[in-house]
Amino acid sequence: MKNVAEAVDVVTHRPDEPMAAAHTPPDETVWLDEPRSGSSRWLQVGGIQLGRIAIVVTILAIWEFISGRWVDEFWISKPSAIWDVLWGWISSGDILIHLQVTLTEMILGLVFGAVGGIAVGFVLGRVEWMAQLLDPIVTAIYSLPKVALAPLFILWFGVDLTSKVVLTAVVCFFLVFYNTYAGVRDVDKDLVDVVRVMGGRRSDLLLKVVLPSAAAWIYTGLRLAVPYALIGAVVGEIVASNKGLGFLLARAAGTFNTAGTFAALFILMLIGTLLNFMVDWSERITGRRTS
Repeated sequence: MKNVAEAVDVVTHRPDEPMAAAHTPPDETVWLDEPRSGSSRWLQVGGIQLGRIAIVVTILAIWEFISGRWVDEFWISKPSAIWDVLWGWISSGDILIHLQVTLTEMILGLVFGAVGGIAVGFVLGRVEWMAQLLDPIVTAIYSLPKVALAPLFILWFGVDLTSKVVLTAVVCFFLVFYNTYAGVRDVDKDLVDVVRVMGGRRSDLLLKVVLPSAAAWIYTGLRLAVPYALIGAVVGEIVASNKGLGFLLARAAGTFNTAGTFAALFILMLIGTLLNFMVDWSERITGRRTS
């Protein structure tokens, strides 16, 4: 498909854009915040990391100091008490059981929801009449608060793994679907026409034009879906469950254990941060930066 690739290059290049920079002007401004060498760049990155650590340590120190002195410990607990709860969960091994349950629900729901959202988004993005036919139905289902579906799914599928996976998949589906749909619809129509004229097949059109164009939108949907996958799993566990991080959170809050509540929230925050890092890493690997 050499001709198709050449056609893509011709269409995507605008006449008013230079094909390549001939040389760098000698008087070009060098911005002061741009590192000029690898060592300077690493120093800058290290300084940023140290600044972040300093901010976290300062917040924890202030929190530890004011708890019990200026604010009742019942309301905000303190970092040392939260650490005691976390260490108790870790040393007993209980946290591993609850962590495994929540991660399993979240990952399965995210995978099913993302795959379904991408597939349906591609189909409706390419088939106009089907998109117009299903638009009111999709909008009506999307307008439902997903949290309100948790009792219904528990009634249908029980309190075990299945109900949480279904709820998480539904939450993630619409986030990925709408982004994929928008990305497919945003494909350059002129480029599509040129590829067809040059003899490109349907598979060439999807793999070389539509998919690369929609990749950035898909990654945006995945980045949005990752924290919501965790939300879906935890909400399902809070509604009805005897295992999982949501169960730990609900049990701690129900017994007025502020330190345990903060400990469960800390674990959830750590998981969400790590998952977003993994999404960013996969995006860098594929070379599809969206920011």
